[in-house]
Amino acid sequence: MKKIPVSLQLWSLRDLTQTDFSGTVAEVAKIGYSGVETAGFGNLDAPAAAKAIMDAGLRVSGMHVGIAALRSDLGKVATEAHLLGSRHVTCPYFPRELFRSAAACQAIGEELDEIGARLRAFGLKFSYHNHAFELETVDGRRGFDWLLDAAEPRNLGCEADVYWVHTGGKDPAAFIREQGRRIELLHLKDEAELGQGPVDFPAVFAAADSIGAVEWYVVEVEKYNFPPLESVRRSFERLKTWGRA
Repeated sequence: MKKIPVSLQLWSLRDLTQTDFSGTVAEVAKIGYSGVETAGFGNLDAPAAAKAIMDAGLRVSGMHVGIAALRSDLGKVATEAHLLGSRHVTCPYFPRELFRSAAACQAIGEELDEIGARLRAFGLKFSYHNHAFELETVDGRRGFDWLLDAAEPRNLGCEADVYWVHTGGKDPAAFIREQGRRIELLHLKDEAELGQGPVDFPAVFAAADSIGAVEWYVVEVEKYNFPPLESVRRSFERLKTWGRA
């Protein structure tokens, strides 16, 4: 079984990166993470952020980029991805109110398919990150199914967020097996720190192992029992106890 590296979605530390991106990623490296997934660059621009990440000895597992930027300047997104050494670009969100019908969900998938094809021409991989609402039933099927079926797998992957899958009423392990090799980035999230909620992580890891496509585990913490930096440290330590870090 290959060892899958662990990165941190920097949205988990967004208040810290807004004032000291360089110092924050250095602290992430000290905890033991192998990489980071960006969600903007805090108080820096892309070149300075790339240098800070490199100086910390980290890699970039991927970039979260909003749909507005993907629509307006895809060349800039690709340039920043190459600067950061990232192979992956992910759309983190589409407005919930747009998932109102099968046709609307398909239209989202078709737009993402086109963006993914253009990014593929730059040598990049493109994914969509789910929440719970995309798993709600729309015209007899999950909205996410309409979306994904409207895009070629080579143009659009699935960055599955296991907590949101659970919250959306689907077993995360079953979801991973269902999406299969479309999942190269797997978001590890729980109610708060990892292991402090309802997600069955042993089953998640078994499913990911059975597919063999995951390139990065990406930890994200959005609710905290401790200061954010301590929360992401505790999540990493929990992964170590599970033999996953």
